[in-house]
Amino acid sequence: MLFHSLSFAAFFVVIVLLYYVLPAKFRWVLLLLGSYFFYMCWRPEYAVLILLSTVVDYLAALQMEKEQHKTGRKKWLFLSLFVNLGLLFTFKYYNFFSSSLTGFGLQLPLMEFLLPVGISFYTFQTLSYTIEVYQGNIKAERHLGYFALYVSFFPQLVAGPIERPQRLLPQLKQTFAFDYERVVKGLKMMAWGFFLKLVIADRLAPVVDGVYNSPTDFIGLQVILATIFFAFQIFGDFAGYSLIAIGTAKVLGYELMENFRRPYLATSLRDFWNRWHISLSSWFRDYVYIPLGGNRTVKWKWSYNILLTFLLSGLWHGANWTFLIWGALHGIYLLIERMISKPDRSKSNQPTSFSLVKCFQIILTFFLVCVAWVFFRANTVAEAFMLLKASFQIRPEQFDLTLFRSTSATELLLCLFLICFLMISQLRQEFEWGRNWLFERESPLRWVVYILLVVAIIGFGVYGKREFIYFQF
Repeated sequence: MLFHSLSFAAFFVVIVLLYYVLPAKFRWVLLLLGSYFFYMCWRPEYAVLILLSTVVDYLAALQMEKEQHKTGRKKWLFLSLFVNLGLLFTFKYYNFFSSSLTGFGLQLPLMEFLLPVGISFYTFQTLSYTIEVYQGNIKAERHLGYFALYVSFFPQLVAGPIERPQRLLPQLKQTFAFDYERVVKGLKMMAWGFFLKLVIADRLAPVVDGVYNSPTDFIGLQVILATIFFAFQIFGDFAGYSLIAIGTAKVLGYELMENFRRPYLATSLRDFWNRWHISLSSWFRDYVYIPLGGNRTVKWKWSYNILLTFLLSGLWHGANWTFLIWGALHGIYLLIERMISKPDRSKSNQPTSFSLVKCFQIILTFFLVCVAWVFFRANTVAEAFMLLKASFQIRPEQFDLTLFRSTSATELLLCLFLICFLMISQLRQEFEWGRNWLFERESPLRWVVYILLVVAIIGFGVYGKREFIYFQF
């Protein structure tokens, strides 16, 4: 059941109506049943995997609290890690490693099954719970129903944000009355998310697919534009999903964490990772990078910690060497950045002033991110290098709006306009241009903007069965 489908619209309306009609003590039952129904619309049998992870982690956490010593708690943590990561490895990585070992003369049988949608997301969410209980940061949840809802909460079940138990579990036990302002705010977030997905991401997708699925047919400006388009496609796709998820939860009363904060206005690679997929980057920081020693260690060990964390982050995205190289590139970027610059102590979520230096930093960061995106999007490592090489072959005849055979000049201009519109919107938020007179006052113009947004979604949205990119992770 895709967010941008009529079936989800009907599902969402029914859930919201029942949620506010039912007595508060039964709402968790509604949300739990609704969440499992939502997931089972893809493949019903894979709901067993979520149930298995839920039961194992629920029992492991309870047993941890009975242990007096850390050694005793550790065995239950290992059980949680073994089951969850074992399931993740089996369904997502087994065939990848099996195929890779073939080159070393080892032949293992391949397994034929579909990747369970969202398995990486809910696995990391439930693991964060057992790790927090093991570290003594939270108490084990006694109510199996609330814990099962924490693992399977439908707005963020299949593509995040990856919530922490300290943040989401207490909310699930609260009673939220209908609040008009909160509901409207949630619906506006959903509308902007639909705009990012349907109007921007899905309109850019055909151009990107045309180039990256036929890398030998395009050179120069075609490859460069397709890569830039992919940067905005994946942002619109994933940030759009996150906004729809956050808005959906807000309508029901729950606050999910911010997942994107204008990442293409980052002035450094460190700043970029403070803005892009925040729930995942903070997960790796807290549960991998810091336990390894973080930067409070000798230089070579710190470099190792950075590279390993980003290699694992790349592997998390998919069972392909392209993702490993993408992760390694970002790790190398950060190592070089730390060596040649002073630590950036600025907070990326605070409004800042604009300058030519900052503009140069933003452009340079975006360029480096796009180079890495080539490996992320390419089907193979060989094709990624082929596209990078082809991007340097710029010829005068390429400066033609008909350079993409399957895309009309009008469509290409529309794509460029949408990217410019998105960046102007991001710049307005980053530097607070026009915020007071348009969005913080009761202004008729503000409602005109909202209406135009809905009209744009209806009139310019690309409708079909194109799933969100991060569903495959």
